[in-house]
Amino acid sequence: MPIRKLEIVEVGPRDGLQNEPGVFATSAKIEFINRIVAAGTRRLEATSFVNPKQVPQMADAEAVMKVLPRRAGLHYIGLVLNRRGFDRAVAAGCDEIGMVVFSTDTFNERNQGVTMRESLGDWLAMAAAAHAAGIRAQLTISGAFGCPFEGEVAPERVIAIAREAADGNPIEIAIADTIGAGVPSQVTDLLRRLKDALPGMPLRCHFHNTRNTGIANAYAAVEGGASVLDASVGGIGGCPFAPAATGNIPTEDLLYMLQRMGIETGIDLDQTIATGRWLQQQFGRPVPGMLVKAGSFPGTH
Repeated sequence: MPIRKLEIVEVGPRDGLQNEPGVFATSAKIEFINRIVAAGTRRLEATSFVNPKQVPQMADAEAVMKVLPRRAGLHYIGLVLNRRGFDRAVAAGCDEIGMVVFSTDTFNERNQGVTMRESLGDWLAMAAAAHAAGIRAQLTISGAFGCPFEGEVAPERVIAIAREAADGNPIEIAIADTIGAGVPSQVTDLLRRLKDALPGMPLRCHFHNTRNTGIANAYAAVEGGASVLDASVGGIGGCPFAPAATGNIPTEDLLYMLQRMGIETGIDLDQTIATGRWLQQQFGRPVPGMLVKAGSFPGTH
């Protein structure tokens, strides 16, 4: 494979921490983000602007955003689910917003309190507002490979949602395997269909490792032409509204695979492993990632 570049969006500070049983201190979140940025990450989910009663781990969103370092080419994503969240994200200084629409009504209502179609309408309105304000906007279609409440999700359903979402002119559309149900052949098929349906639309993929297929799915996404992949240091995270949802693919494990494949990301592997080990110290327990335990190769352990 010829050497090429691939962008990694670090989701640990948001998706990684939102499923933790305890609340991570604001100062620790800021150190976490600073470590990620120091390793070379230039795009990351810093926080989410959601109801703190539903997701108490994100109650300090404004406090986190207030003190983060700002520099050219560094993008802090604020996850929003409705217009109130969008307004909070703009006021807090997010230069990119990410909106989520679930593939099924049941999952969307559990997570956002409205139907999938209502969320699509919210997305289009917020995308227009973001463009008017000079803020980057992107959409994730979650549960793209399966729903814990309604079962299998047909690719045609995801394509239909993506077509409507594209009317908001997002910088990219992401497909998320929120419950880790997908396998590589499904990833390959869905990416092909999306490319056919939306020529020229940048595609991002977000995989969870619930059933140990996350890294394999990431490889399939790379081969299928995805331009961006999400990952979480240490493999921490999950969805608070999905039963038995486990973590994201570990950033350091993904970086190792890509580095050995000759794909550049601009992110330092050793520093990322060190951050995974730092997270273990903060939590007082092991994290799911493998390179945190094994170290890189060749290299010191």
